[in-house]
Amino acid sequence: MRNYSNSLLDPDESVILIIDEQPAMFFAAEGKRESVMNNVVGLAKTARSFNVPCILSTAETKKFSGELYAKVKSLFPKVTPIDRTSINAWEDNNFKRAVSETGKKKLIIAGLWTEVCVTFPALSALEEGYQVYIVTDACAGVSKEAHDMAIIRMAQAGAVPVTWMQVLLEFQKDWSNQETYTKVMSILKENGGVYGLMVEYAESMLKN
Repeated sequence: MRNYSNSLLDPDESVILIIDEQPAMFFAAEGKRESVMNNVVGLAKTARSFNVPCILSTAETKKFSGELYAKVKSLFPKVTPIDRTSINAWEDNNFKRAVSETGKKKLIIAGLWTEVCVTFPALSALEEGYQVYIVTDACAGVSKEAHDMAIIRMAQAGAVPVTWMQVLLEFQKDWSNQETYTKVMSILKENGGVYGLMVEYAESMLKN
C-alpha cells in the first residue's frame, strides 16, 4: 500500500456538497455559465466514481429557483435533493444532519452563487471545525467581483480553493489505481475540455 500525503484530499475522508445549481441562479450568474455547468457535472461524476457521498441541496424549487440542474440530478437517481427555505444551507436541519451522518470532516463545496449559497455554509462549517474546500470553477457569482471577493473571504477564514479536475486527480493519485482508472479517463474525455481531447488523441494514436 502506497503512502500518500495527508495534505491531499482522500475520497474516504470527503463529502461533496452541491448547492443551488438551479436555473434561476444560473440565469443571474456572470461569466462562463456553460463552463460552470460542465464543471459541476464533472465534479458530480467524480463523487460517483470514487463512492464519495454527494449531498444535493436546492432552495425554493417550486416558488423561484427551479429544479436542480438535470445532468447532475440524473447521476444520483436515488438521491432526493434537500430543498430549503433558508439561504444558508447550514441553517437547514436536514442538510446539516445529512452532512453529519456521513462522518466526513472534509467538505468539498460547489454552488451558486459563490458569495451567498457557497460562502454562508462554508463559513458556518469552518466555525464548527470542518475542513472546507471550495471548487471555484464549479461556482459563479452575480459578478466576477462578487465571486472573487467571496473566494478571498472564504480563504481568509481557512477554506481551501480547488478546481474540479484537481479534485478528480487528487482522488485518483496514481495511474496504477486500476479500480478507478477507466472511470477517471472517461470523465476527462467527457468533461475535461482540451485535456479530454488530448486523452482521446493519445488513445487513438496508441491503437495505430
